[in-house]
Order: sequence, then C-alpha cells, then structure tokens
Amino acid sequence: MTLPWWRDAVIYQVYLRSFADGDGDGIGDLAGLRSRLDYLVELGVDGIRLSPCYPSPQHDHGYDIADHTGIDPDYGDFEEFDDLLAKAHARGLKVVMDLVPNHCSSRHPWFQEALAAGPGSVERERFLFRDGRGADGSLPPNNWRTQFGDPAWTRVTEPDGCSGQWYLHMFDAGQPDFNWRHPDVSTMFDGILRFWFDRGIDGFHVSTAHGLYKHSSLPDWNGDFFNSYAWNQPEVHEIYRHWRCIIDEYRPERELALVGDLSVPTMIDLASYLRQDELPQGCYGDLLEQPWNPDQFRFSIDRAFAGISPTGATITWVLANHDVHRAVTRYGIIRHQGYHGSLDPVIGLIRPRGPVDVSLGERRARAAALLLFALPGSQYVYQGEELGLPEVLDIPDEARQDPAWFRSGALDPGRDGCRVPLPWSGKEADYGFSHGKSAFSPWLPQPEWFAKYTVEEQWEEETSTLSLYRNALRQRRKVFRPENDRITWLDVEGRHDVLAFRRGDVVCVVLFGDAPLFLPREWGSVMLTSVPMTRDRWLPNNSAAWLWTHTPSRSTSATRFREGWNARRQ
Repeated sequence: MTLPWWRDAVIYQVYLRSFADGDGDGIGDLAGLRSRLDYLVELGVDGIRLSPCYPSPQHDHGYDIADHTGIDPDYGDFEEFDDLLAKAHARGLKVVMDLVPNHCSSRHPWFQEALAAGPGSVERERFLFRDGRGADGSLPPNNWRTQFGDPAWTRVTEPDGCSGQWYLHMFDAGQPDFNWRHPDVSTMFDGILRFWFDRGIDGFHVSTAHGLYKHSSLPDWNGDFFNSYAWNQPEVHEIYRHWRCIIDEYRPERELALVGDLSVPTMIDLASYLRQDELPQGCYGDLLEQPWNPDQFRFSIDRAFAGISPTGATITWVLANHDVHRAVTRYGIIRHQGYHGSLDPVIGLIRPRGPVDVSLGERRARAAALLLFALPGSQYVYQGEELGLPEVLDIPDEARQDPAWFRSGALDPGRDGCRVPLPWSGKEADYGFSHGKSAFSPWLPQPEWFAKYTVEEQWEEETSTLSLYRNALRQRRKVFRPENDRITWLDVEGRHDVLAFRRGDVVCVVLFGDAPLFLPREWGSVMLTSVPMTRDRWLPNNSAAWLWTHTPSRSTSATRFREGWNARRQ
C-alpha cells in the first residue's frame, strides 16, 4: 500500500513576493518561481507551499484577500499559474496553496457591500459588525486585541456620513473577520476549495486554522495569553469534517493535502483537529519557539509524539516560516533582550532581540536542519533557510512594510527581515532576484552582505549550507523509510549537552555544547555531518551528524531511492 505523498514530504515554503522576479518590476511572481523550479528539484524538496497570490491590496502582503478565486496582476495571471502548475507537476513537485478562511480584505466585494448596506443588513451579517458601547457607541464592543497588540475593532462611517458600527478584525484593520455562523461564508469556501482542486493543485495550507468561529456573545477577554473567545471554538471542527469530505471526493485518483496552521494552548487541543475525519495534518511549530537547548528540544519533540502520534497523523515539523526571525539569528543571539511588556510574550521567542554571533548561529542552524530532516513525518522549509541567511535586522524605518511594525508603534520589529528578496547571483543588489536588467529595486532593500549568501556562490562549494541541504535531502530519501515513524533516544554518559536518537538504521546526534564529542562506534559509520570533522569520529561543537548502524549495499540504497522518489511522484 502506497502511503499518501504528504505523510513524509519535504515542502518548501515560497513567499512569492520575495522568491524570484520574472518581469523585472522588483516584486517576485509566478514567472520568477517557474524559472527556478529546476533549482527546487535539485535542492531535493517534494513540493512547494505557495503563499497567497490572490488579488489583494497588499496591506498584509497577500493575506488580505479581495478575491479567493483570482490571481493578483502583480504576480501574473491564470495562464502563468496553469503553466507553473503543469511544469511543477512535470518535475514531480506538488503544489500546496495557502488558504485564508478567517478573514478577507476590506476591499472584498462582500465587505464593500456591507459598508454600503448599513446596520441590520444581510450583507453585514457575513462579518462581525456590532454597535459600540457607551452612550454614543464610541467605545469598542469588547476589549479584544489583534495579533499585533492593538484594538481589534474599527468604527465605520455609515452611508449617511455619521459614525456608526464597529467591525472585528483579529489582524489588520484591512482584514475584517468573516462571520462563520452565516451560511454564505461556508458555501463560498466550499466553492473556493473545489475551484482550486479542479484546477489541479495538490492541497491547501490553512492559515489560522484555529480561528474562523468566534464566541457567539463576543464577551470581554480576561487578558490571559490566549483569547479563548476569539480562537479555538468548538464549532470550527465541523468545518474541517466537511472539508475532509470534500477532499475525499477526489480519492483514490488524487491524495489531496490539508494541513492546518494551528496555534492552540495544549497538545490536546492540537490533536482534536487531527482526528480521522478532520485535518490530515497540522503544523507543529513548537520547535521554532525553543532556544538552543537540548532539554527543551527533546521535551518539544516528545510532546509532539505523545500528542500527535495517537491520532494517526504524522507530525508536520516547522523550524522557520515567514512570520519568525530566521534560524541563524534566533540561534545566534548571545544575550537576550526583552521587549516592551505590552507585547505578546511569544514575540520574544519567535522574533528574539539581542546581539547576534552570526557564525555561531550558522553552525547551530545547520545542526538543526539535520535534526529536522531526521525526524519522522513531513517537514516545511522556509525559503532562504537553505542558504543560511541571517535575519535582516537593520531595514530602514522608511522601507518597512509589515503592519506588525506599524500597529505596535514600532515596538515589534515585525517580519520584514525574513521576507527580504532572495539573493541568487552577483555581487550587488538585486543579486539576481529580477530576471535580467531591471529599473526597479526589490520591494524590500537587500543588504550588501547578501553577496556571500547567493545560490551562485554556494552551489559548487561543498561545505556551504546549500550543499548541506542538498546532501541531507538526497540522503533522507535513501535512508529513512516512512514506516520508521518512531525514534529511540540514546543517552551519552556524562554529556548533558547531547541529543541523540535512532530511527531505523540511522542515528542522529546533535551536539549543543562547546566541547567536542566522540561518536560511539556502536552507532555506526558517519554518513553526514553539519560541519566538517577535523578528527576521526570527533563531532565538533554546535554541530550534528547522521550515522548508519550498518552500511547498506549499493543496490539497497539505489532501490530505496527509487522507491521513495517514485512514491512522491504519484
């Protein structure tokens, strides 16, 4: 029996605006992505997660969607999209799109109709419009805060010119939340799913999958770390049971992916979305919140197995995405500095602040990559991590575009630093980002130090981070089998800075400390290390290794490679 392709796939997250520019306007697009598909094949990934390319005013760079079944002209058109999809499939790459069901753009036709229709209208019932509190309605309907830390309600001017009702937006004011209790919303998204599935995509990554429904009475929030009235409402599970029926309509000819982006308080909550009749997968982002510490990494990994494995779902591991500082910077901070107390404490984990030792961060990020690819399940890799890019921390204020920066009053550094357009080649901006000569600068400025991180610079360099990723992904296909979905921890006497486990025939060991580690001979022969070893079987500080417990024959390796590759192409 062939397992669904997504159970052990490595998916590359493409933040389209910053990946590659095909028409020279300084903005990444579908043509640019199509021109780099061979790069992704050579890298060794199984598919791509495509950030929103729908029509949008770009208040939150595509996550404010004005038309869920269109293509934004900045990115191309349906001819470009269909060509990209065909060429990706011809190369054995799956295509998973981002779906954003919690909210839309304030430019969405429904919201514009709601503004024009006025209070009490059917059009307003599709969103969460409420009268304000106070004698003149000048106070928000409740005390909820957005994900950016500011008030979650915006007052509108009614058609008669007077100040009127308020609408809820758990993100930017340009992203009004849908009222999922209205049947029109569910019906619309049924059509959206079928539209893109019929067009040929291979699945959806569901953004803010724990959102959608809000508590029916919209009560005040008590101010703790998780607003349980705005998120994780019990009714949301009915949506995913229904969507699971929709994707099952396409079986057995197609195995469609549906992976939820879930930020919920407990593993019990997370597991509740992964029941047999709901989401097949849910992203496990807990690891990317952990500092460089073996105990906390191990606890996080154990937590995932204990909470997710009993559901029958495989774990979907994430170490980076478009909302967090890059791994090199997170792991390279040598002295953490706190943020203003008004900000969500999680920001200090995913976008930490303090002086950075980039060299140390690079070593640790490379080791973390080997750990990631050795874990059973599927992995999502954010673009540019394979280049070892640090976070761009010094973007000029006037160039910043992230609403997290503006809405927090510049207290939150925001997400622009991990979204700077990728460096492909050359020694100066735009580092090959735009196709050919361009009169336009990239939409976010690239630093001069990008020159040493380009794909061109790293491609033939055996010790580069890019080469490490290529080698790791190639070896992953050879030595790890999907049915080896458990790990066994291995202890090293006297060393509390080591994390080691066995998965099938392979031992993965990560050294978190500064003193070298002698690799026990019973662990097998060294097949891959995150940095070169200068002494036989001595693993250098802040690095990782994979070891074979026995050396397979050439035919066995080749057979496993073909089996894994063919399974992923189905």
